[in-house]
This record gives sequence, structure tokens and C-alpha cells, in this order.
Amino acid sequence: MTDKSALLVVDIQIDFCPGGALSVPRGDEIIPVLNRYIERFHRAGLPIFATRDWHPAKTSHFKAFGGTWPVHCVQGSEGAQFHPGLMLPDNAIIISKGMDPNRDDYSALHGADPNGIPLPEVLREFGIERIFIGGLTTDYCVRESTLEGLRQGFRVTVLTDAVRGVDLKPGDSVRALQEIRAAGADTTTFETLRLY
Repeated sequence: MTDKSALLVVDIQIDFCPGGALSVPRGDEIIPVLNRYIERFHRAGLPIFATRDWHPAKTSHFKAFGGTWPVHCVQGSEGAQFHPGLMLPDNAIIISKGMDPNRDDYSALHGADPNGIPLPEVLREFGIERIFIGGLTTDYCVRESTLEGLRQGFRVTVLTDAVRGVDLKPGDSVRALQEIRAAGADTTTFETLRLY
């Protein structure tokens, strides 16, 4: 086991779960699985990062202002809160993204911690070399976070039993997993997890 690994839990927010403003089909089904990963990393003393979309009310990300998506995860709204079933430890580091009204910012690595420090800098301060990623959605934020992580020189493992896609086009999630593997990311499930 190494102290150079971290868990990145992506966007487990009310608006992305069934009943939310931008509901991912069966998105809440991965929460118990993520909780197992959280417990494993926490027990190992490894850092846990949880990202959230934290959009301003007016952003080019939303359909009303020329974007793709309905209004969701507006700063301070109920829908922007983490799903109540997600069991984050007290020392989890919250990373907010999507705050720039002129950018989509799907990648967690475009987010920042509560002090405004970009996530890549925070990871490097912790000495992190490998990021394990799970959450929502496979075909957008998980995909972009994985590809950006690889570009930034991190090793990345996607937790395939702890991701779900929105699949705007059928098969988007399958294609996203193929793309990230081709780019050099690893994939694993809880049963085969090695913390390197």
C-alpha cells in the first residue's frame, strides 16, 4: 500500500441523482459502492477529495444561456448539496468546479479547494501520484477528470463499479471507458482494488 494514492469522488449531488434537475439514470445506485471505497481509503489514511458542480445562476453551461444543460447545482441550492447517502469523512477535501460563467469545467482538475488552490496543486502538495476516480458522470466529468489527470502526469484508475453515465447519445459511457483506457488509464472494481 502506498501513501501516494488518493480517492476522487465526483459530483454525487442531489441534482444528479433520481428526482434531481439533471438526473442520471440509476445514479444513486453507486453511492453504497462509493461509500465502501471511502471507508477503505479513510481506513488506509489516504486523502479523499469530493468534487461538486458549483455553478453561478447565470452561466453558458445552462441551456437558457446557450449551453447544453438544464439549470442544476446552483451555488447554495439544495440540488447542489451532496446526496445525503454519501458518507464523506470530516477530513474530506471539497473541490468546487464550474464556477466560471464562461466555461463548462467538466474536469475536477479545473476545480479548487476552499482556499482557492487548484486541485492539481493540492494533489502535488499531498505527494499524490495516482488518483482513483468514481462518481457521476462516466461520459462527462469522470471522463474529463481522467483525461486531464493523465495529461497532468498523474496515474489514473477509474472505479468502473462506481460510475454512471448520462448517455445523451446511446453508448456514450461505453465509448468514454474505451477512450480513457486507450489514453492510458487503468480500471478496477472494489473486489480487484489494489492501492499500489
